[in-house]
Amino acid sequence: MKVHVTVLPKPSVLDPQGAAAAEAIRHLGLEGVGRVRIGKMIELELPDTTPEDEIHRISRDLLSNPVIEDYSISKQ
Repeated sequence: MKVHVTVLPKPSVLDPQGAAAAEAIRHLGLEGVGRVRIGKMIELELPDTTPEDEIHRISRDLLSNPVIEDYSISKQ
């Protein structure tokens, strides 16, 4: 199975890359853009029998920093 793990900074954490991207978008003339958050998406190919809690453990302990980042999982 394919699993997509999306990792983004927590809402309370400053995101300088997102702020810079939002400003660049505004400079392109798109004034309606709101807050921009930049993160990463990791695609994993795992055995179909991989337990859900194991996917969460990998995401929490290896792919993200739980102090400053949130993650979400979607199975493909």
